[in-house]
Amino acid sequence: MTITRRGFLGAALVVAVPAPIQDQQIRTVFVRVDARGRITATVPKPDTGQGVRTMAAVLVAEELAVEVADVTLEQAPGDPATYGPQAVANSTSSRQMAEPLRTAAATARCLLIAAAAARWQVPVEECMARQGRVRHPAHAALPYRSLVPAAAALDPATVTVTLTPPERWRLLGRTRAGRSDARDIVTGRARYGAATAPAGSLVAVVARPPWIGAIPDTVDDSATLAVPGVVAVVRLAAPGAGQGGVAVVADRTATALRGRELLKIVWTGGTPAADSRVWLDALEAALPAVPGDPAVQRVYRLPLLAHAPMEPMNATAHVTATGVKVWAPIQDPGGVRTQLARALALPEAQIEVRPTLAGGGFGRRIETDAVFEAVACSRAAGQPVSVRWTRDDDTRHDSYRPMSVHRLSATLGADGLPAGRAHQVVTWPLSVSPPFASPVVVKASGDHFPYAVPGDVTVTLRPAPLRTGFWRGVYAGQFGYAEECFLSEIAQAGGHDQVEFRRRLLPAGSRLRAVLDAAARSHPDPDGVACHLDYGSAVAVLATVDAAARRVRKVTAAVDVGVPVHPSGVRAQVEGAVLDAVSTVLGAQITVRDGAVVQSSFRDYAWARITDCPEIEVVLVSSEAPIGGLGELAYPPAAAAIASAFAVYGGPVTGMPYGVPVG
Repeated sequence: MTITRRGFLGAALVVAVPAPIQDQQIRTVFVRVDARGRITATVPKPDTGQGVRTMAAVLVAEELAVEVADVTLEQAPGDPATYGPQAVANSTSSRQMAEPLRTAAATARCLLIAAAAARWQVPVEECMARQGRVRHPAHAALPYRSLVPAAAALDPATVTVTLTPPERWRLLGRTRAGRSDARDIVTGRARYGAATAPAGSLVAVVARPPWIGAIPDTVDDSATLAVPGVVAVVRLAAPGAGQGGVAVVADRTATALRGRELLKIVWTGGTPAADSRVWLDALEAALPAVPGDPAVQRVYRLPLLAHAPMEPMNATAHVTATGVKVWAPIQDPGGVRTQLARALALPEAQIEVRPTLAGGGFGRRIETDAVFEAVACSRAAGQPVSVRWTRDDDTRHDSYRPMSVHRLSATLGADGLPAGRAHQVVTWPLSVSPPFASPVVVKASGDHFPYAVPGDVTVTLRPAPLRTGFWRGVYAGQFGYAEECFLSEIAQAGGHDQVEFRRRLLPAGSRLRAVLDAAARSHPDPDGVACHLDYGSAVAVLATVDAAARRVRKVTAAVDVGVPVHPSGVRAQVEGAVLDAVSTVLGAQITVRDGAVVQSSFRDYAWARITDCPEIEVVLVSSEAPIGGLGELAYPPAAAAIASAFAVYGGPVTGMPYGVPVG
């Protein structure tokens, strides 16, 4: 890496480091040490609860030889030209940010050391940084603040930049500290989306379609406009203003909700008779025939799932004659800025997007519907407007994980191990895909099956009847889930030990075999087992259940993410994935009847309660692999291990145990 900019800016040493990523675009991270010795790092990606900011603080603190609490974090605005792709998705944050953050901080440290060495007239090699000071055996330690002007004046080409070697790490993979913003979160100082609106903002809520695809035919808003505090009623046309509907803009949330209740809307169009059971049956009927004569085959039917983040969707916008400002809990601030510029025919320089903390995302906040609703309402009202979704809005108008039906088949060798396999899938595309009218059959790009069994995956994509979107684990939450459940059924039918069965299919010395062995040492005789290798990381999950009590008793996950930058964060991500798995396996799903989503909130979208929480053990397996991703990693094998554990007692898994109706 090369330093593109450093200097004495505003009495500060500023280091900017670019890093090429997969698509050759550039992300730049900034580390600043000011004349008071304060250290500030710019975080290019937003934090939706996965701990991106804490990871950044740990990386910078390690390389600048200070404590995590000594690093102040600044959230970067949406600006792809400066920061490159800023999306939090596909477990890319740690993989894309770790090296440039470390390099920027290490560069600042080496410049400070070089400045101290020049002042003392000693070799750089005799100096070291520790606790915010540069030290030498023959001289009094110099605090960073006293070295900032001299360090900023140095030519970086004359300074050799070295990263701190692993044997000298104090924090990376070792710190037991919690989240860097934990105190702000629990004391209420942390500012989430709905609490970030500027003073004087209005509030809007939206009357949304009562069935899929409906649009307003006539709107009688006379009673709504008569409510004191109601400012405007705005028709929102999809897709330009989110999902469509009628917004009520008012001085406060309660007034807007009251105004929404009084709207008289006649809806038309859409699919008022839609039923998700019919959709699922149609997907299964479209499965292609199985070639040859497989020894074993199974069909798995997987339902719609909502994201259900703790913080419902929201966004604030202020549209003026000179541009647009947006504050929102979003996963891709740079992408939002680009989309707004295109939709509004404005230069990107006139659009400011400020990501806030987000109370969960799981793929939902990659979508921009709340932002476009806020922009439309602000244009109509002439003031900043904060659009707020209720919990019911969030559940019934999500971008759902698509339904899918999977037929898996295998031929077996004389040893009972699979010798060949085929995986046929019928599902819907994500809403971000180009629309199409006829089914499309494709070979899955890149076979992620990690075991030594030849075969392929064929996917038939059919037009989606409702909005779909990315959901935690993306493809693997369905594809990998079905494959691991199928392996468990083959092993069970042949009387094989589940762990040993997988060991025989994995290369000796592989990362996946190492995590499987680590999990098995900690969790002997499990009921269910599953593995997953992706995002530069590996995980094995073992589960024990009490089928009669319909409870998950214990889940052990052994995970290799290369260097676990923040071990507490690693454990938290795995624990969250396990609880998502408990929820979905025990029956959480979205169903559609009479054209509308039945579920409305956590009262009927059956997410795990605290009484459902099993004992969860996370085993960290270090390796020399580069820092890997984690947010998406553990859900698919956790769901498969738990479902397979119940299947040991209840027969073949058909998407859900206990015969829970799917669809």
